[in-house]
Amino acid sequence: MALSREQMAQRVARELQDGFYVNLGIGIPTLVANYVPDGIDVMLQSENGLLGMGAFPTEETIDADMINAGKQTVTARLGASIFNSAESFAMIRGGHVDLTVLGAFEVDVEGNIASWMIPGKLVKGMGGAMDLVAGADNIIVTMTHASKDGESKLLSRCSLPLTGAGCIKKVLTDLAYLEIENGAFILRETAPGVSVEEIVAKTAGKLIVPDDVKEMTF
Repeated sequence: MALSREQMAQRVARELQDGFYVNLGIGIPTLVANYVPDGIDVMLQSENGLLGMGAFPTEETIDADMINAGKQTVTARLGASIFNSAESFAMIRGGHVDLTVLGAFEVDVEGNIASWMIPGKLVKGMGGAMDLVAGADNIIVTMTHASKDGESKLLSRCSLPLTGAGCIKKVLTDLAYLEIENGAFILRETAPGVSVEEIVAKTAGKLIVPDDVKEMTF
């Protein structure tokens, strides 16, 4: 059974380490804020100028002026700081973010990512994604494994305009957790109840299946 958006966020949250500064992109990545493991301290950064983002607010704690880069209302944890977007991007471009979690339309075996434009659809621009992929060494992409039409999003070569080249090493989809090495996707974990055969069928790019593939637990 494919992972829900919440389960995908839970799995990504396991990659967090104590002391990390983490940027969460728009979409599924924002949900990671709700699943920071107990016993570790991380500072979540939003590119619009918030360092120390907390979980999503309840009706009692909502503040319409406290938003993330996706214009969702958020909370600020103890020790948070608010600053302008220029300083926020200086932090990103300076390589001061330990982990970045991004959504994507496509990823390929060379670690290229397409996440900002679909031809024929109106877009406002690339936003901060290009800065994030250029300024971070540790990036996890979260997305569905295939489109609604069943077309694979894990490709031999991205067909959409690139956000960044050769920068992605880890991909978490609703079916699997994979790493990218030497021009191939390497299957590391399957979602509960999802067969290796289904993952192979829905992966267009070169896929290596080791003998020790694990099934995720929740």
